[in-house]
Amino acid sequence: MLRMMFLCVPLCFSILLFGQKTLTSIKTLQAPHIDGVLDDACWKQAPVASDFIQNFPSYGSQALVKTEVKILYDNEAVYIGARLYDEPSQIRKQLTSRDGEQRQDVDYFSVFFDTYNDHQNGFQFLVTPNNVQSDAKLNANASASFGDFGDKSWDAVWESKTKLATDGWYVEMRIPYISLRFAKKDLQTWGLQFLRFTRRNNESSYWNAVDPNVSGFINQFGQLKDLKNIQPPLRLSFSPYVSGGIRVNPEGSKKNKEWLRNGGMDVKYGINESFTLDATLIPDFGQVVSDNVVNNLSPFEIQFQENRPFFTEGTELFNKSGLFYSRRIGATPSGYYGVESLVNNSADYEVVKNPTLTQLYNGIKFSGRNKKKLGIGIFNAVTAPMKAELRNIGSRADTVIETEPLSNYNIIVLDQALKGRSSVTFTNTNVVRNGAARDANVSALDLSLYTNDNKFRLQGTARYSKIFGYSLYPSGNINLVYDTMTRLGRVYVKPYDGYNTSLQLSKANGQVRYYAGTSITSNTYDPNDLGYLQTPNLVNYSGGISYNQFKPTAKFITYRYSFDVTTRYLYKPYRYNEMMVSASGFWIFKNFWDVTFTVSSFPTNQNDYFELRTPGKYLKKPAEATFQVEGSTDSRKRLFINYELAYAPRAKADNNYNRTEFGVRYRFSDRLTLSTDVFRQFENNQIGYAFRRESNKEPIVGYRDFTEIQSIVSGTYNFNSRLNVVVRGRHYWNKVKYNSFYNVDANGNTIPRSFIPGSDDNYNAFNLDAFITWDFRLGSRVILGWKNWLGDEYGVNGWDNRNYWKNLNNSLKISHGNEITLRFIYFLDYNQLKKGR
Repeated sequence: MLRMMFLCVPLCFSILLFGQKTLTSIKTLQAPHIDGVLDDACWKQAPVASDFIQNFPSYGSQALVKTEVKILYDNEAVYIGARLYDEPSQIRKQLTSRDGEQRQDVDYFSVFFDTYNDHQNGFQFLVTPNNVQSDAKLNANASASFGDFGDKSWDAVWESKTKLATDGWYVEMRIPYISLRFAKKDLQTWGLQFLRFTRRNNESSYWNAVDPNVSGFINQFGQLKDLKNIQPPLRLSFSPYVSGGIRVNPEGSKKNKEWLRNGGMDVKYGINESFTLDATLIPDFGQVVSDNVVNNLSPFEIQFQENRPFFTEGTELFNKSGLFYSRRIGATPSGYYGVESLVNNSADYEVVKNPTLTQLYNGIKFSGRNKKKLGIGIFNAVTAPMKAELRNIGSRADTVIETEPLSNYNIIVLDQALKGRSSVTFTNTNVVRNGAARDANVSALDLSLYTNDNKFRLQGTARYSKIFGYSLYPSGNINLVYDTMTRLGRVYVKPYDGYNTSLQLSKANGQVRYYAGTSITSNTYDPNDLGYLQTPNLVNYSGGISYNQFKPTAKFITYRYSFDVTTRYLYKPYRYNEMMVSASGFWIFKNFWDVTFTVSSFPTNQNDYFELRTPGKYLKKPAEATFQVEGSTDSRKRLFINYELAYAPRAKADNNYNRTEFGVRYRFSDRLTLSTDVFRQFENNQIGYAFRRESNKEPIVGYRDFTEIQSIVSGTYNFNSRLNVVVRGRHYWNKVKYNSFYNVDANGNTIPRSFIPGSDDNYNAFNLDAFITWDFRLGSRVILGWKNWLGDEYGVNGWDNRNYWKNLNNSLKISHGNEITLRFIYFLDYNQLKKGR
């Protein structure tokens, strides 16, 4: 009998520890005063959530510090009061920018809501000891790994106050219903989770245990029960803005000055309790971080990060099928480079005006989820027709050329949440351009099914694209002509369609995880009018297995081993392309240093059908392997270092590849942080496409010495929780020196040919961005920005400047463009305006 008792005790403790927790909500008639003190009488009636469980570094253990949380609600908001016990001297409280708390020397507390209790969507609200706010929207793929839970570009309007005390620190939050979405019914149950992160020991502890062996995060929430008679409010807010500034752009020996003036408005309107309409009218995206431009020698388009707020906030539904690359909207006009090429190849014309970006007239987003868990999203954006102006040098007559027609971009998404984390999603993207210009339509069906125990997952996708209309001549074509409408010459493209499909089965839970899948992309599948696809015409077969240890051992906090294999064939004709094999190990040591070692290889010869940019022709490349090690030191320390080293010996004796990256961050104080990152890669006798022969347009390849170096220096100074300055400077240098040229035969082999000089390249890019941001009231801010850049037409002579330092020095000396802007945004909430009457 005694033996049975000893067996039952740990079993009962395990059930108590890891069973789903619940908290009964209490409605208050008197809202607490948000001051971080927790002395309001209403807090005494609220039940306490405590007994937090570690997720990291020691899953399953009790949290090392005590946390108590209470929740109240009324007809307008949810209120959270948290008491976070700790020694005052041990509390880490570095000041950061909003949403910038990760990997900084700061503790924080966070609350999560799954307001539909569907394990599919959620909201996060986070605060640090210095009352710096962070928030995010979560989806079914959210993970608890390393604190990155969801879309941090979403900025809600909510209140918080913190207070440091002798027994720790306190948090009070007021989250108004206008910042949430929930069903309209009398009695509700929400998913609920609390997180406390203690920086000094890197401990993440949760109210409801989050098991790293289990896939998913929202599905591991507890529950907030008995929310009674709360009504979704009228969610209507306006954010009008005005901006102004000056841009000075060097052109030849003169500097063109342009006064910048703009004004517009963002509108958010809750159509009902579930759906919201977001609109932006005459937006101004000038105050965003500059792109990391590179000299692209690959056959594939470079994909840039989206930094424009309207296209990052609340777009998770539109991104679910991977068909939305928002940088297509407002991009460089499709005829821009054609105009530049025409002028460069003609002595008769000069450019008067050739806009580099397409103006966005307006954009709207309609999204939400109804009571039957059907998510609906509609996105629409309209861009203006863009026109270049050329001047005949002799006659001084001007010619106007349309470089981009009036265009409409549209997305429709239907996302049905099924039982557990399963879902089925339909997506349609449509691009319609004025006149005879190219139009596009793409449809997709995505299926994600989990077993009841969340252990196995089946994913399937099907996509279909249809293209029709006229296309611009390829950029760089010297035979550009004008039609009667003074547009750039266009060529009619016969309508074509294509498809993509994939299927993958995976084990998503446990220490041992594995997957196997295949995908087919036809040679005519083309989602690139609104999406991004590097290349069609591929058949992939892939599989992999990993072993994950989440509980600490004698030497490691956690570690993981993985092995993956991918084989690729052309779709049409069905021919072998390449095989990739990789094995890696990842370890976090007890001192919180981490290291990853990876060996990846192409064990057989590669038939590269894309490098030559010519259908049907391929370049044969030998087998190769790359050895890579990367890692970082303890990010709690003032000095933090991350690194990456890669080396790839080639079959050719004089062909080797190496890559290094070294980053340093130093925290001078809780307000000031500086960091630098230097990246370098070099390959001698790299083989790649060089140019086409003039006579027959056959591709010519060359062996070249390739050097690429990027240096980034950035700094942040936080005056307080709502005022900060951020500075970022980047210099990029790429040098290409050709040693020999070759023709390529029908079997992909190289044939020596005579050397043709003139293909070497020395490319520099430089950007400096500085922003001072002041959030002077909830939802309202002032931003002062300065941007400095090296113009495309101002190159650095590679013959006289053969190393990085000379290129950097000359990049700083030659003419730069400058832009100074001031932007004022004011948040207006209809409910507050109504109260103020």
